[in-house]
Amino acid sequence: MTDRNLDFDRAFEMVRKECAGIIERAPGLIRGYTSYLTAAQGKMMRAAATLACSMDEDGMIPMDAVIFASAVETMHLATLIHDDIMDDADVRRGLVTLQKKAGKRTAVICGDYLLAAAMRQLSRAKENDRYKSFDFSRYVERVALGELRQNINNKNFRLDVFRYLAIIDGKTAALFEGAYHAGALAGDESSERIALLRKLGRYTGIIFQLTDDCIDYEVSEDTAGKPVQADFENGVITMPLIHAISKDPFLAQDAENGSLTKEKVLREVERHGGVSFTHKMAGDYYDRCLAIMDKLALGGRKKEILSGLLERAYRGLK
Repeated sequence: MTDRNLDFDRAFEMVRKECAGIIERAPGLIRGYTSYLTAAQGKMMRAAATLACSMDEDGMIPMDAVIFASAVETMHLATLIHDDIMDDADVRRGLVTLQKKAGKRTAVICGDYLLAAAMRQLSRAKENDRYKSFDFSRYVERVALGELRQNINNKNFRLDVFRYLAIIDGKTAALFEGAYHAGALAGDESSERIALLRKLGRYTGIIFQLTDDCIDYEVSEDTAGKPVQADFENGVITMPLIHAISKDPFLAQDAENGSLTKEKVLREVERHGGVSFTHKMAGDYYDRCLAIMDKLALGGRKKEILSGLLERAYRGLK
């Protein structure tokens, strides 16, 4: 029987402390580079999802969900460190990135350490025997494969919608799905409900990435808290541009011969409705999520939190 004695607010605060503790307990050599990251924990959407998925009808949460949520967030931080290296990003969550602060080689090693620390955190779950079938490393594999597919397709101006969805299904949606899965297991949900919650997490992750693609064209760097309008300059092709190129294939030729400027990309994406197309696709996944939530017949705080996460993924910074 799963012991539940935490309400959401208390559990969420415990996750924050656990995440900070994972960094603070690191060997001094690592901690010297990573300690400042505790000041920028972000929105912690994945942690909130893990906690919500573990809730019982009274809104109570087991301690194992806190352990899982902190592992997921630490894993997410590790992937962000690696992302910043790939993108050569200077700013993340309003702070100088680790790769900018300490160099790419040091950042790679620190990201690897945090990934290992996240996996070790999972092993601290109290009811470990009940989770023997839960192999979180498969989600990590999907994230890595998604990142590799994105890197292989860097500056691939012929990238189509289907292949792009396969990329974001790994690099973004996999960790969302894993977060929902972990929470459902900690909450001792049935196999049928676990499958539905996993799908809800996966679709929420896809929505999150599609909305993030639009943010790159819609808001300022100060609002986003990270560089914007930089995907094209870094050779990263996202859905708004994919749609614009599908409407005008000559844009791919211009890009390949070096005559497609950032300014022209912005004009052509706007002219062909690339952002509105991407929002519409996110809306289709949003409707799928609503149908799943209806099937789950969620209620109370659990419904409130999971609905709020879906809205945040769909609405972005609005």
